[in-house]
Amino acid sequence: MMSAGKKGILERLNAGEVVIGDGGFVFALEKRGYVKAGPWTPEASVTHPEAVRQLHREFLRAGSNVMQTFTFYASDDKLENRGQNLKITGAKINEAACDLAREVASEGDAMVAGGVSQTPSYLSCKSETEVKAIFKKQLEVFMKKNVDFLIAEYFEHVEEAEWAVQVLKTSGKPVAASLCIGPEGDMHGVSPAECAVRLVKAGAQIIGVNCHFDPMTCVKTVKMMKEGVEKARLKAHYMVQPLAFHTPDCNCQGFIDLPEFPFALEPRILTRWDMHAYARAAYQAGIRFIGGCCGFEPYHIRAIAEELAPERGIMAAASEKHGMWGAGLEMHTKPWVRARARRDYWEQLSPASGRPKCPSMSTPEGWGVTKGHADLLQHKEATTSQEMKHVLEMQKKAKSTA
Repeated sequence: MMSAGKKGILERLNAGEVVIGDGGFVFALEKRGYVKAGPWTPEASVTHPEAVRQLHREFLRAGSNVMQTFTFYASDDKLENRGQNLKITGAKINEAACDLAREVASEGDAMVAGGVSQTPSYLSCKSETEVKAIFKKQLEVFMKKNVDFLIAEYFEHVEEAEWAVQVLKTSGKPVAASLCIGPEGDMHGVSPAECAVRLVKAGAQIIGVNCHFDPMTCVKTVKMMKEGVEKARLKAHYMVQPLAFHTPDCNCQGFIDLPEFPFALEPRILTRWDMHAYARAAYQAGIRFIGGCCGFEPYHIRAIAEELAPERGIMAAASEKHGMWGAGLEMHTKPWVRARARRDYWEQLSPASGRPKCPSMSTPEGWGVTKGHADLLQHKEATTSQEMKHVLEMQKKAKSTA
């Protein structure tokens, strides 16, 4: 249960407060050795709860007000997709994740958000009834564990997000909906403005975007959504939880089309100072639920908390070990490093990559494959050698026409 003294998500947002989200668990835990890249499923909530708990605590200490349950891709159809045989049910993972999030949330001023995400069933053109049944199974656990609010996140198609919102709304709890889209809209070409209107009409009180694009692109997209909602004379609160990677070269599909995805993205990581700029831009755009997704580490969230400390009236606990704008460098032994203990130095710095033979941008592969295409049909069996031969041929064709 939420502590009696804690305010709920809508109470905070209605009061104009800044709510800081957490970061990208699947990427962070993959780097730590607890998540497998490819399926990106969250069984670590059951198999390695200590790792999930620790990451929650680091985000809480960095300033997060929301402990999202580590339930990304925790639907049974995803857990059984393409040869994965975990022998752990979605219900067990969802329950364990709720318990971990609640445990850590109780240690600070944080709420628990239960999350659902897009499904292989939708990509495989299953019916609305079949897809909604998957969301209902997850919702049953979230209701049993009494999460504080719900998030439908990481949806490439607004239609599936609408179905998720419609299911989550039956709970009576506040619902947020977050699409992984950019300024071009969803994967079927629905504009950000129209997506926003459809999500609000479906029942979401908080809408926005997460993942797939860098912070400034995501802020731009949410501004487009906000304009659509206002033009339709509707009301909503807004959220943004972007990548911690620069993606100026991405197309509609976002960073998963980049040739560096997922194992060579590190040169694109935003600095903590980039996060200050992002936090300020999001706030000025009228967004009040500000967090992060893939690539975000606790120090990135701390930077958001520090930038918005005047508005929030509080400093994150992790800032005890971080002088604002490098002030701690005044204690460094080397004088040239001490000279960097100032805001203007870090704001004006153009960081080098240290990779003289590497390009500044890449060419996205852009296969143009989305829901309804035969290559996106999913199955329980492992990917066959024939299927791998086919995708390699497709890759070669895509590169030759790029």
